[in-house]
Amino acid sequence: MSALLQYFSVTFSSPWAYVSLLMMLLLMSLSVLAFKWGEFKEIRKNFEESKLRDEKTKKEDEDRMRREAELQAKEKLSAEREKFEDEARERRLEITRLEDKLSKKEDQIEDRMLELDKQEQLAAQKIDELIKKEDYLAEITKNQIAKLEQISGMSSEDAKNLLIEKWKDELQQEYHNMVRENELRIREDADTQAKEILSTTMQRYVMDQVVESTVSVVQLPSDEMKGRIIGREGRNIRTLETATGVDLIIDDTPEAVVLSCFDPIKREVAKLALEKLISDGRIHPVRIEEMVAKAQEEIETKIKREGENAAIEMGIMNLNKELIRNLGKLYYRTSYGQNVLRHSMDVGFIAGMLAAEIGANVKLAKRAGLLHDIGKAVDQTQEGTHIQLGVELAKKYGEKEDVIHAIEAHHGDVTANSIEAVLVKLADAVSAGRPGARRDTLEIYIKRLEQLEKIAKGYEGIKQTFAVQAGREIRVIVQPENFDDLASNKLARDIANKIEQEMDYPGQIKVTVVREFRTTEIAK
Repeated sequence: MSALLQYFSVTFSSPWAYVSLLMMLLLMSLSVLAFKWGEFKEIRKNFEESKLRDEKTKKEDEDRMRREAELQAKEKLSAEREKFEDEARERRLEITRLEDKLSKKEDQIEDRMLELDKQEQLAAQKIDELIKKEDYLAEITKNQIAKLEQISGMSSEDAKNLLIEKWKDELQQEYHNMVRENELRIREDADTQAKEILSTTMQRYVMDQVVESTVSVVQLPSDEMKGRIIGREGRNIRTLETATGVDLIIDDTPEAVVLSCFDPIKREVAKLALEKLISDGRIHPVRIEEMVAKAQEEIETKIKREGENAAIEMGIMNLNKELIRNLGKLYYRTSYGQNVLRHSMDVGFIAGMLAAEIGANVKLAKRAGLLHDIGKAVDQTQEGTHIQLGVELAKKYGEKEDVIHAIEAHHGDVTANSIEAVLVKLADAVSAGRPGARRDTLEIYIKRLEQLEKIAKGYEGIKQTFAVQAGREIRVIVQPENFDDLASNKLARDIANKIEQEMDYPGQIKVTVVREFRTTEIAK
């Protein structure tokens, strides 16, 4: 290495040597560049030739594809043209067939028109002949009527009136017979259907057979307790009567105190307070007032609970709180020994089942049935009948018109104009009229029988009347010379209508008219 450096240092020791070296290097670079330029020109030439070949090939491919596409289009066009020509040929054949068919139809129609013209001419001729015959017959009839009038000595108008009167009597008799037959058939069908519906409903709903009433007698542990209830100089009994508004009757009845009050709630408060005092043993005015206050709170709570339980058991929601409270009051109200709240629930259940049987509104029938006697909760403290008060309460607390109408119509004060109102009225009669539901007093029972007989005796031609089957049937014996079968049927219907209008009664009353005609002859 050192020898080589030494060689270069000796060789290039002069400046011209460096120039010569540079020139030599320049010449070498130029020769290399010339060689590379030749290669580049060759590559460029090859590239241009390749590009020309590719363009030529691409053009040839495009020409070929264009020729193929033109050929395919021509083939497709030829096929479509052939298809169109075939369809056009078929259409022309079809049109030709239709034209032939229409031509035949036209010929047939023309033939038919000609035939109809001939028939019309024949009909016109026959009509002319009939008119002539009718005129001829009218003339003959006129002559015959004139001869008949001359022979009978009666005009045609008089004869017509005579026939009309005769047919009028016969038709009237036939009409009454048809009315009676239809009434019997309708009653039989209606009774059968009503019995089926009522029996189905009663089988589905079992009602209590024992009446419920509030107890007005408080049992004492011993007669000694009576003196403690009365208190010194009667202060205890006076305090209890003043606080409750109930009269306490302490007599010789052993170990019992009788509570007397027209308000059943006050009587129940007094009963509960007295039982608490007897159980506690401390009886003095202050303690009495405390126990009465507690009893009032308990009764008020029980009233609300009974009303809510009734609504829940019936499945009726969205009742106003005051209506629920008034329903609870009915728990302590009785009607002829029947608990009014239990009766209202019975009516609601029965009305709902009847509505389900005939396809009416079940919810509306149950709601109206439950609320139909709501006025009895306030009728002892306010003026008016329980129907009027019930209608006012229902309106006040936002009940619907259908419910209000059912309340108003359940005793027939107004005509029931909805099927649900009729069902509530029917359910009320079923609940109140079933055996053991109510206890009528002897006086009311006798008055009802007397009223039944009085209504029947109010018609002329009545011989005797008998109210039988505990007032469920009235039998009327008529004078046979004053009544025939049709008149007897009409009398029974009139008496039944009058009973419906003038009397209030549970269930139904059967009216039976008896007409007997006897003929007696003596053989000698």
